[in-house]
Amino acid sequence: MIQSLKARKSDLANSDIQVKQLNTFSDRISALEPFTRKMKKVGLFPLKPTQLEIFQINVGKMCNQTCKHCHVDAGPDRKEIMTRETMEKILNILKSSSAHTVDLTGGAPEMNKNFRWFVEQLSLFKKNIIVRCNLTIIMANKSYNDLPEFYKKHNIHIVSSLPYYEKGKTDSQRGDGVFQDSIEALKKLNAAGYGKPDTGLKLDLVYNPSGAFLPGSQIGLEKDFKAELMRLFGIEFNQLFAITNMPISRYLDYLIQTDNYEAYMEKLVNAFNPTAAKGVMCRNTISIGWDGFIYDCDFNQMLDMKVASPDHMHLDNYNEQNLQQRSVILNQHCYGCTAGQGSSCGGTTS
Repeated sequence: MIQSLKARKSDLANSDIQVKQLNTFSDRISALEPFTRKMKKVGLFPLKPTQLEIFQINVGKMCNQTCKHCHVDAGPDRKEIMTRETMEKILNILKSSSAHTVDLTGGAPEMNKNFRWFVEQLSLFKKNIIVRCNLTIIMANKSYNDLPEFYKKHNIHIVSSLPYYEKGKTDSQRGDGVFQDSIEALKKLNAAGYGKPDTGLKLDLVYNPSGAFLPGSQIGLEKDFKAELMRLFGIEFNQLFAITNMPISRYLDYLIQTDNYEAYMEKLVNAFNPTAAKGVMCRNTISIGWDGFIYDCDFNQMLDMKVASPDHMHLDNYNEQNLQQRSVILNQHCYGCTAGQGSSCGGTTS
């Protein structure tokens, strides 16, 4: 079984070492200029937030899976879990926040013991609630089997990763047996009405490449996924989001171990797209860590790059107006969000 970087005591479990690696230049990647310089050239530095729309919350790093490419380094051995006290602080903030969407992620967010209570409280705000469900948690044991009906009751928007519509690529990236459990979970979600026409119950899938390459056309991938999942399993879903693998955490480790790091970074730099850069998710999103610290995005969170607003780095000092005046923290990993058609938690950005 794959272990997290933290459990392996890998140097890359240290965010400072990851950042140092990302900022290491070699002769072969001399073209890898600082991302901030690239953004200056296209008039996007400093990068400023737009209207806050999405409040993304990582409720913990514990997960029932240990996927090879996980940028969170999540797994069963991760014990970092958001407390109910922190959740209550979030609920108080959301009473007056301009954000229209609450995006719950992890790890497997459902493994937080206060998860269902939190969802029930959030549903009172009449905001769009997204849960990033890894699918296999639904099949993990009987206590999770009713999740589709729970999600339906609260009109939750489900976003789930499925690396491919065939067993080999999925299990290779996410672990043996994951594909079959994912298919069974999707069938349960369909049976509850998710992904079906006219139900209003949204089920979106996420594709990210299984190797050191960029995703293909989101439109083309969605067409293929819909056709094959229906043909092979009778499964329906709404949209497919194609997301670029970010060169951080376990994916960074994978790139280094397979001697693909330099070539992959070159691909990202060469595919830099100014139009995609304008739509990056850090402009309309605030990311909240399991411990209440505040970040520009989920990726900055995993590199421990807190917001550039020293007096408002934690929920205890949350001030939405002041946070909207900050500049977004940028570094070399940001090339992952600006390559090709762009990449965000909602798929392409251009």
